[in-house]
Amino acid sequence: MGKWFAVLYDTVMGPLEKRWIARIRKKIVSGLEGNVLEIGAGTGANFPYYANEMVKRVVTLEPNPYMIDQAKRRAKEVELPVEFYQGRAETLPFKDGEFDTVVATLVLCSVSEPQKVFQEMRRVCKKGGKIVLFEHVRTESKSLAAMQDVLTPAWKRLCDGCHLNRDTGRYMKESGIKVVIEKKYLKGIFVEYEGLNPK
Repeated sequence: MGKWFAVLYDTVMGPLEKRWIARIRKKIVSGLEGNVLEIGAGTGANFPYYANEMVKRVVTLEPNPYMIDQAKRRAKEVELPVEFYQGRAETLPFKDGEFDTVVATLVLCSVSEPQKVFQEMRRVCKKGGKIVLFEHVRTESKSLAAMQDVLTPAWKRLCDGCHLNRDTGRYMKESGIKVVIEKKYLKGIFVEYEGLNPK
């Protein structure tokens, strides 16, 4: 499944990316600064937007080796120096406080232990640093949420562990991250978050 998901991902997501997701990626990534860790970099869809003199270093972590292969090609295309690591977000192979910013886009739906991921984000992000996310989540609409619940078991099998009904915002807040931006799109199915790692 991992190989086919990687091969088809950009093709399947292409229409949504062109219509509006690319704009959100540019909005949240182009303003980042310092040492940046991107969790679940996938095929490197965010890479074109890191062209910012304020970004000193871009480090990525991705569990799917086929995604990493595609991301390396994209990094070359946009001439972005990137450090690639293969691994799981629940056990990040980085030092405490190593990064100024941690970013994840359309990733936390598929991690196996979201609580641990947020703990790890806080650990590797410096005190007062940013944690920036764009995720699809469980909607506040009861009828749509019920549909997400019904579809999730099959969706997880088709889409490499993706949960349609994950309440990512709750996990973020429970981790102790101070949420300063929470902007919802499409009836709250997609949400942009910006949080600060408490000092």
